Amino acid sequence: MIAILLAFMMLVNFLDKVVIGLVAVPMTQELGLTPTEFGLIGGALHWLFSISAVVGGFLANRRPTRTLLLGMGLFWALIQLPMLFVSSLWMIVACRVLLGIGEGPASPVATHALYKWFPNDRRNLPVALLHSGSAMGLLVAGAMIPWISLNYGWRTNFAVLAAIGLVWCALWLLLGREGTLDNLRAGQVKLDSHRVPYRRLLTDGSVLGNYICHFAANWSLALTLTWVPSYLETGLGIDPINTGRMFVLFVVVTTPLSLFMAWLSQRLLSRGVPSRLSRGVFVSLCLIAGGLLSASLILSDISVVARITCLTLSGGLALVMYSVGPAMLAEFTPSGQRGGILAIGNAIASLAGLSAPVVTGLLVHGAGADHPDGYAQGFLVCGAVMVVAGLIGLRLLNPERSRERLRQGASLSACSQA
Repeated sequence: MIAILLAFMMLVNFLDKVVIGLVAVPMTQELGLTPTEFGLIGGALHWLFSISAVVGGFLANRRPTRTLLLGMGLFWALIQLPMLFVSSLWMIVACRVLLGIGEGPASPVATHALYKWFPNDRRNLPVALLHSGSAMGLLVAGAMIPWISLNYGWRTNFAVLAAIGLVWCALWLLLGREGTLDNLRAGQVKLDSHRVPYRRLLTDGSVLGNYICHFAANWSLALTLTWVPSYLETGLGIDPINTGRMFVLFVVVTTPLSLFMAWLSQRLLSRGVPSRLSRGVFVSLCLIAGGLLSASLILSDISVVARITCLTLSGGLALVMYSVGPAMLAEFTPSGQRGGILAIGNAIASLAGLSAPVVTGLLVHGAGADHPDGYAQGFLVCGAVMVVAGLIGLRLLNPERSRERLRQGASLSACSQA
């Protein structure tokens, strides 16, 4: 029950994230926004997102997750309401920044809450269910938001999202409970006996390569959530309802694709393929392939079906980084420092969430809001970022080498202290 409630929470979380992209066309038309201004709105969610995620994660170590999650849910719901009335660019930006602050801790705090209910050997399915809520949020958004915008106006979506958020809060208040396995969980997890200086961890090739690849994957995701619906409607001339259906199809394909690729990587590892190949090279090649597919949209002689196919496959391949990347870091980072290393990676990746919508907005504005060339240039930049990151990953991602290097460094440090 707790896992289902938290999956519902992640559905609300992603509805809140993606709504701006799906109301892009009617909102920009009503408010007279330029593509650059809309890009600013699209990136505003990420301005303080990573900082709040780290703060929320540390706060969850000291406060009940039931209370924290209820507070976040109420905040998400209430911050939607000003969107019913605001017409100023900077007021909309402020609403999105505040939403980002509220939503930043959602995933780490929800995962922490699940860990209090499920022991170590039973966590895979609940966590998978948690993140399936995110995918369901995108599916619901693609089907619901364009229909509401067409029939009741784009602003009505924010009232609906506030209502859905309040429904979740009511359910969580009635049914949500704090797990009781903290002491058992602490006894099950064996922390590494040594600590590595952060300067050594942060200069390790696998860590740097991981951060760069995570940045590229987040660039692709931010571009998808912010600009793909507008591209389908304005750039390709698809009507709003079919744009929503295309977005649903996009999610239906990319989510299983990314899950399958993550499973394939794990399968290779279990068959004895070194992690350098089964994880490092694997995720790097996924980024390179996804980047080439994204960059191919600059070509003028490919059909609409081919463009949608390239967009879909590119997005699905980029998502592989979100499952394989943290697993690589976990191979060699001491358990007691893993949270900090992952949080720093999220902070760096969030810079892509800030930059991608703005850069693409500038390109769309330069080409003319109704001209597909600006969007194609944005996808070309995205492809370049992914390909460069993938090439760097091929060179740097080597978890076995990093583990040995850090172990030797810890041994030398212990000897010098003795």
